[in-house]
Amino acid sequence: MTMITALSWIPKGSLKAVPDAAEPPSKEEIKELIESGAFVGSVDGSNEDEEEEMEEEEGGDQISEVDHAKAVAEAFGKSSNSKTSSMEVDEVAAAMKELDMDNYDEEDDGIELFSSGIGDLYYPSNELDPYLKDAEDDDDDEEDIDDTTIKPTDSVIICARNEDEVSHLEVYVYEESLNGSPNMYVHHHIVIPEFPLCTAWIDCPLKGGDKGNFVAIGSKDTPTIEIWDLDVRDEVLPCVQLGGIEEMKIIKKKKSKKDKGKKEKIRKPKYKEGSHTDSVLGLAWNKEFRNILASASADRKVKVWDVATGQCKITMEHHTKEVQAVAWNHYAPEVLLSGSFDQTVVLKDGRQPSHSGFKWSVMSDVESLAWNPHSEHSFVVSLEDGTVKGFDIRAAQSGSDSDLRPCFTIQAHDQDKGVSSISYNPSAPNLLATGSMDKTVKLWDLSNNEPSCISSHKPKAGAVFSISFSVDNPFLLAIGGSKGELHVWDTLLDANVARKYGSNQS
Repeated sequence: MTMITALSWIPKGSLKAVPDAAEPPSKEEIKELIESGAFVGSVDGSNEDEEEEMEEEEGGDQISEVDHAKAVAEAFGKSSNSKTSSMEVDEVAAAMKELDMDNYDEEDDGIELFSSGIGDLYYPSNELDPYLKDAEDDDDDEEDIDDTTIKPTDSVIICARNEDEVSHLEVYVYEESLNGSPNMYVHHHIVIPEFPLCTAWIDCPLKGGDKGNFVAIGSKDTPTIEIWDLDVRDEVLPCVQLGGIEEMKIIKKKKSKKDKGKKEKIRKPKYKEGSHTDSVLGLAWNKEFRNILASASADRKVKVWDVATGQCKITMEHHTKEVQAVAWNHYAPEVLLSGSFDQTVVLKDGRQPSHSGFKWSVMSDVESLAWNPHSEHSFVVSLEDGTVKGFDIRAAQSGSDSDLRPCFTIQAHDQDKGVSSISYNPSAPNLLATGSMDKTVKLWDLSNNEPSCISSHKPKAGAVFSISFSVDNPFLLAIGGSKGELHVWDTLLDANVARKYGSNQS
């Protein structure tokens, strides 16, 4: 199965015109990964096949070096299946056999020095001259370089994608054309070790300079938040890891009374200080404090990280079930929203994390939430029951429970299909997009808290998992879903949108 689980736009001009080639991991990095247990299975350690391979050593039960090596080799080979790897080995072996390197210095009577091997230096046509063909190939290479160079005017989209149990980031280039259809293609991709659930673009200069170009990823079966450098091609390791498993310990636990004297081996993770202990479901980068990243997790916690130091600065435990989404306020960047499967949305001030904050009950599991970029007081939340609710925080500050009611409620999509993603248009006030598991994307006018649907679109993306308006091209809406194909909808081509919001085009 192929699917796009999350996507993010990269601001124009942020990506290097020609990304750097990755350096192979050092022995120290590989050793650190082996010792951390990062390749020894999932968080709960439930893989019975691996448990059977564990060996007991003097001084305590540890996983054997052979098993570690196998695990690391498997992890670095996730970009291709075993059948493909076997074919590649066979191809290399055949090529080496053909070269006959063991006898390379033995003279072959039929070959002349500096000749092509056919004994002559004259070619009846340019097409048969290998030297001219090489020159033509060089020209082709230059054209290929031009084709893969990212221009400052190109729009770029990051897609977190899973295909046949292989997960990777795809960096798409979207080229607009004045005279024809836009051109969209995958520029490069990065293989990642776990199933991705959420992404957040970050420009914090983690490697020096004024700005960086990174993406943070939260994954399904690991508590680690990985940060990857988007300006490096074929990278195999993230440049920063927030939290995660420090090591895997093997403990012995007594079995039931029936199995007297027998013990079973259990793998128990020891987490890094400040780490989440379950899947990371939501991420939000703080554009004002550029080294700050918020995360939401299935461990019921919300955390605030300093990505420059890799440290967790704040841990908040104000939800009673999995936390699905987080969002920073655009105007008051210390203020953070979080939404949970406990059917509440909570507002907290990062300067006073111990304060109870404000809480709204929404009567269904939270799928997504977003601050209004045109108002510091309002936000919307999308729910599993197909509804979208809008709130004004000024009402909550009055202290009356009755003022915690939503300003509006939309039955935006089918009741049994959650509204998985929402996105405000950054240019046109009151224009909101919603994407749903019912395979549709809709546009809403929220003027005067009286929402009306102005357009409905079925992009053939399958169940919609993630949507996002572009900041640079505000009416381009990126859409990803269960069919694994990225779609970009130019919403201004819709007559209703053009008539109502065409004047907002930048």
